[in-house]
Amino acid sequence: MDGQDKLTDYDSQGTESSFSESKTYGAFHNHFTESVQPLIELIDSMRLIGIDKDVNLPSIAVVGDQSSGKSSVLEALSGVALPRGSGIVTRCPLELKLRKLKKGQWSGTISYSDQKETFNDSLKVDNLVRKAQDQLAGNTVGICDDLITLEISSPDVCDLTLIDLPGITRVPVHGQPEDIGDQIKKLILKYIAKSETIILVVVPCTVDIATTEALRMAQDVDPEGCRTLAILTKPDLIDKGGETGILNIVQGKVIPLSKGYIVVKCRGQSDINNNIPLSKALEMDMQFFRNHHYFSSLLIDRRASIQCLADRLTKELVEHIKKSLPCLTEQIQTTLLTVQRELKTYKKGPPLDEEMMGPFLSEIIIKFNDQISDLSRTGHSKDRNIYALLRPEFKKWDIYLRATEVSFKARVNKMIDEYNEKHRGRELLTFSDFSEFESVIKDHVGALQEPAMVTLNHVREIVQNVFRDICYSSFDQFPSLRYIVSKMINDIQSKQESKVEKRIREFTDMEQLVFTQDKVLQQKLTYSDVPQKTGMDPSDKEFYDDDTVFNSKGCALLDTRYLIPDKLVLYYEITYQRLTDYVPMLLILFTLKDAAKILQHQMLELRNGADVVELLKEDSERGRRRADLNQRLERLTQAQELISKRI
Repeated sequence: MDGQDKLTDYDSQGTESSFSESKTYGAFHNHFTESVQPLIELIDSMRLIGIDKDVNLPSIAVVGDQSSGKSSVLEALSGVALPRGSGIVTRCPLELKLRKLKKGQWSGTISYSDQKETFNDSLKVDNLVRKAQDQLAGNTVGICDDLITLEISSPDVCDLTLIDLPGITRVPVHGQPEDIGDQIKKLILKYIAKSETIILVVVPCTVDIATTEALRMAQDVDPEGCRTLAILTKPDLIDKGGETGILNIVQGKVIPLSKGYIVVKCRGQSDINNNIPLSKALEMDMQFFRNHHYFSSLLIDRRASIQCLADRLTKELVEHIKKSLPCLTEQIQTTLLTVQRELKTYKKGPPLDEEMMGPFLSEIIIKFNDQISDLSRTGHSKDRNIYALLRPEFKKWDIYLRATEVSFKARVNKMIDEYNEKHRGRELLTFSDFSEFESVIKDHVGALQEPAMVTLNHVREIVQNVFRDICYSSFDQFPSLRYIVSKMINDIQSKQESKVEKRIREFTDMEQLVFTQDKVLQQKLTYSDVPQKTGMDPSDKEFYDDDTVFNSKGCALLDTRYLIPDKLVLYYEITYQRLTDYVPMLLILFTLKDAAKILQHQMLELRNGADVVELLKEDSERGRRRADLNQRLERLTQAQELISKRI
């Protein structure tokens, strides 16, 4: 057969049939259909884009105790010598991709972390894998979860992907952490606990299979044995008489496994010491089973030899992929929708191109200014209504002013009662000194200054907090910009507060002048009380000038001491009316409307000469999360496209 060695195989009836085995590394069947490679490449492509971070992919994980022959099995399948030695040799998960070429030269590619190297000499594999492990796990005897991918393309390998995991150890050696055994088990469980993983357990024929840690771990996560395939190694080292026990194991009489057992004979240490090449070792493997008195039947049942193992593993993986594809497709779709929903909760990030950052900054500033403008113009901005917050403060101010009327009247009455004794000067009896009454008003109005300042502080705090809320919601992902704008708001409000303080003091000083137009006060007077107290009719025209204002006679009508308290309270009504409106209007104008205009202007100025990159530097956690979601979205979308092309 084209220069290939003829080996004898047997069908289920025991008749001889011929099949070929490569002279070079690996001996595998060529009868797999064209659909095999695309399915395996589909999963590898999905793993390459990192989709295994989001969903579990079908895979074969190789586990075994130290010195179980795991490396020998992988060498036989791949045709290359992998690192060997005492202790833990596999210190990182090794993804071994075997790609069968119809024609072409052997080539290999190793990739890990951000490094990738392609080579054409199979003898380099050992050193390159060791180098990768040293970089990832350190130059010690520790382990690492990071994955190393070794892809081998050759006409002499089958289409197969395996993940080799560190060998299970129980006792730490010098330099290893005390919990090295637990670390390795945790790493192994990370892979084999997934229902999508076929567990390939490597067990030497020379040990009691019931006590094998690797098989016990497989049973813990796969109690029915539906995902577990066991490989029995070193059949040539069985003590004489122990062959029957191995046959019982393979026949499932000891620990039944749905996928069963396969026995292989790979290169041992003596074969390596004698420089027996892998190709020769594969021939020896087949010859051993063909001539063995007990195990030849296993070859007939296709339960022995590396060739049968390669064939079986490829078929198992392909069937597993076919079976998993519907569920995998559903998982990808569900995860994709979840990622899309979560991404909606994150605002659009800044453009990566620095030239686009300026327009983006202008855009978010304009949106911010629009909200501030709406707030100052109508009181509403999105779900905020600032007047709903300010009105209670203005009401408190009004209630306070109204309540002071009682104390004011009491002070006037007390002053009148004590007037002749304490306040009367040279004036005649019943002729009161206006300055004494004026002082009562001045003192009372002056005392209103501090309560007005309290109202100012409360209103400033409310407006500032609302402005800051808009700032945080607009720039929550940009801490530098958020800090600058927040500080800008504080500075503006401080300056506006100083302006309002000055005007409140000015206004209370003006109120101490005790002035209003005659007509204004006259309209406040309760004329119905005048006839009762003076016996005169205030409606008589002789008391008025042409413009309906009291003349001197009319003023004398009211110039009686017993009417002073009522008159002063009526005047206080005017003062109250001015203060209850003026202070809120002053606060609205300076702390809200003017402050909004100043803020909008300064925000527009902020764009000029700004370090746009620094301003748009995102909050680290939020930026990382959005970047992670965008990467997941891209992976999941690519995975969907890959599956749709294959189905």
